Amino acid sequence: MKKLVVPKFESDDQEANWWYDHRAIVEANLSEALRNGAAGRGTMARVIQEAHKPVALVVPPQDLERARKLARRKKTECRSYLLKLIHDALDREEAAGKRAARRKTA
Repeated sequence: MKKLVVPKFESDDQEANWWYDHRAIVEANLSEALRNGAAGRGTMARVIQEAHKPVALVVPPQDLERARKLARRKKTECRSYLLKLIHDALDREEAAGKRAARRKTA
């Protein structure tokens, strides 16, 4: 594994260029660390493990059937469709909360 010393950067562009120029070494180091088990907390191994965490939800049958019909109409799996609905709803709620916070400070 090649040791990389990451310098201090004067700008985001400079940092982005440095990482781009060293991407092959970074990728090789990460691949080796994943292979030999040296990749620890905060690395790609953790990201891969935590990408999706199972959650059990109780969905009323009529809502589940509606979701299945809508998913079929969009030619997608029901699970993917429900995840997208949750993601979109969370985005809307977060945006509404930010708007409300701005109104309070104005």
